[in-house]
Amino acid sequence: MRIRDFLVQHRRISKNEAIILIATGRVSVNGAKASQKHYVLETDRVECDADLLQEPVVYRYYAFHKPRGVECTLNPEIENNLLELLPFPGNFFPIGRLDKASEGLLLITNNGNLYQQIALSEKSVEKEYQVQTEKVLSDSDLHLLATGVIILGNKKTRPAKVARISANEFNIVLTQGLNRQIRRMVHTLGNHVTNLKRLRISRVKLLDLGAGEFRELQLEEI
Repeated sequence: MRIRDFLVQHRRISKNEAIILIATGRVSVNGAKASQKHYVLETDRVECDADLLQEPVVYRYYAFHKPRGVECTLNPEIENNLLELLPFPGNFFPIGRLDKASEGLLLITNNGNLYQQIALSEKSVEKEYQVQTEKVLSDSDLHLLATGVIILGNKKTRPAKVARISANEFNIVLTQGLNRQIRRMVHTLGNHVTNLKRLRISRVKLLDLGAGEFRELQLEEI
């Protein structure tokens, strides 16, 4: 919000009084005198005279290995919720979801803007998964998964990168996030997913994190 409106809200003063405070150099943002055109972000430190009006929020980003059997929710009333496993203080939350039966990489952050950049399917962020199925997969099965199949009634999945690992195991890279997409895709083949693990989101990899473990992201990953 504009610095004038910020002052009105935090100092409980009129707009004219806020304008005067700014014009007389009594308001600073990150140590520099504020101008009337300044917009305040949650990462800014704002001071007026000797008063600290806002401490800057420090964004943190973590890679977390969600175990199987854990619900991807912060609702404490739901059994086996994600909140029980996250040791971070403050308002941290996951970017995107993994269903209860799946495991693997979740991004955990206190930066709400990141959701718009990663979680929404139309953003085309790559997500890589390792998938094991109940039955053997034919080459034609893998070709169908790569070129797209119809799920959810009338939605054709986008082309994907698919690579065989073994007779009933493959890697797949998706650029969309439809509800239980991989499980539904495999179901169209008359097969069933027995194990699903997310290995990568964009350039962030799960690496050697064990179930329930986490690490802070490096600068190049952020």
